[in-house]
Amino acid sequence: MKKKEAIRNAKNFDELLDIQYGKIGERKRDEFEEKAQYFVISETLKDARRHANLTQEQLADKVGTKKSYISRLENGKCDIQLSTLYRIFEDGLGRRISLLIA
Repeated sequence: MKKKEAIRNAKNFDELLDIQYGKIGERKRDEFEEKAQYFVISETLKDARRHANLTQEQLADKVGTKKSYISRLENGKCDIQLSTLYRIFEDGLGRRISLLIA
């Protein structure tokens, strides 16, 4: 009951994350944050590919990879190298990408 009460009394999303997954730097929270980032990248990739009117196979052909790799990326099922991420978005989708380190 204490956790449910804390959730009800949370003032913002960060407080909810602290309650559910722990503070930033704790293992459970770090795992959640990593999965959340993969989700954001995968959804952004799917949206950009659809906006460009490309199939996964067409995008894969444009950047020299396989459809199955694009599918795994879009489903958050694999890691991606930064160079590959740039190649997919810039060369394959004609989109600019920037990196923010906070």
